[in-house]
Amino acid sequence: MSAEPPLAFDAEAVAQALPFDVLVSALRDAFRDPAHVPSRHVHRMEGGMQSLVMPAWTDRFYGVKIINIQPANSAKGLPGLHAVYTLFDAATGVPLAFVDADELTARRTAAASALGADLLASPGGQDLLIVGAGRVARLLADAFAAVRPLSRIRIWARDPVKAQQLAATLVQDGHAAEVATDLEGAVRTSTLISCATLSEEALIMGDWLRPGTHLDLIGSFAPHMRETNARCFARAEVFADTDEAATKSGDILAARAEGALAPDGIRATLTPLVRGDHSGRSGPDAITLFKAVGSALEDLAGAALTYTHGRDRT
Repeated sequence: MSAEPPLAFDAEAVAQALPFDVLVSALRDAFRDPAHVPSRHVHRMEGGMQSLVMPAWTDRFYGVKIINIQPANSAKGLPGLHAVYTLFDAATGVPLAFVDADELTARRTAAASALGADLLASPGGQDLLIVGAGRVARLLADAFAAVRPLSRIRIWARDPVKAQQLAATLVQDGHAAEVATDLEGAVRTSTLISCATLSEEALIMGDWLRPGTHLDLIGSFAPHMRETNARCFARAEVFADTDEAATKSGDILAARAEGALAPDGIRATLTPLVRGDHSGRSGPDAITLFKAVGSALEDLAGAALTYTHGRDRT
C-alpha cells in the first residue's frame, strides 16, 4: 500500500486556512501543551544571510522549516525572508504536506504577538502603533484586531512611502489607519506598540513609553539585531515567547549587558501565561514588554492546521 502524495499549500491557501482568530486560538492551545522543540540550528552565511533550521513534533505531526533571512534584499525589492516547510506523519515519516513557509511564518509571527498582547496588554488598549511596513507588519492590524477592538492604527517606517502604502491598504481593508511621521510622538501617545523590523539599532526609547503601554518586539531575533534601547527593559515588566529568546535576541542580550535586565528578569514565557500559572501584568499602569524570537512550535501548529483544513476540503 503506497502513501498518498503530499498536499501542497500555496500562500493563498495558507492564508485561507489561518484566519487570525483561529490561528491565535491554535497557538494558545499549542503553548498550553508544548510539542518537542529542539533548539534551532542557525548558520551565518557569506553576504550577510542567515539560515535557520527549525524542527518540532508531537505524537501526530513532525515538521521542519528552513528559513533564510537576508536584510539586504530590501534594496533589491525582494522580501527579506524566504522559507520552506514540510509536514510529516510523526509515526511513519510519510510526507503529508508542503506548506508555503513565507506565509506560514508571517502569519504565525503576527498571531504570536497578538496572543502576547491578549495575555499582557491592558484591556483598554485600543490604539496600535505599527513600527515597520514589511511582510509581518502588514498582518499586524488584522492579528491585533482579533484580540482587541482597535480604535486607531498608526504606521511608522523608515521609508515613508512604504508606510503610506500600508496605511492606504489598511484603510481599504476597513481599518482606521494613518501614517505617523514622528516616531517619538507616536510612541508617547500609543497604548499598543508592535515593532516588526530588521533593525540593528534602537528605534524605541524607554523614556518615551507611558504607563500602561504594551510593547511588542518582533525583530531582533539574532544577537546583532536591536529595536529598543536598554531603558525599555529597565522600565518594563519583561516577558518572552520561549526560553530561547534570552539567548537569541539582541535586545535582551544588550539589555543584560548594560545592566537593565537581570539574568532572571524575564518574568514568564507564553506557556505559563496561557496555563494561568503567571498572572501577566502587575497592574494597569505597568509597562509590559513582550519579546518574541519565534518558535518551531508555532510553525507546527500553523502547518498542522493548514493541512487539516485542506485535507477536510478535499
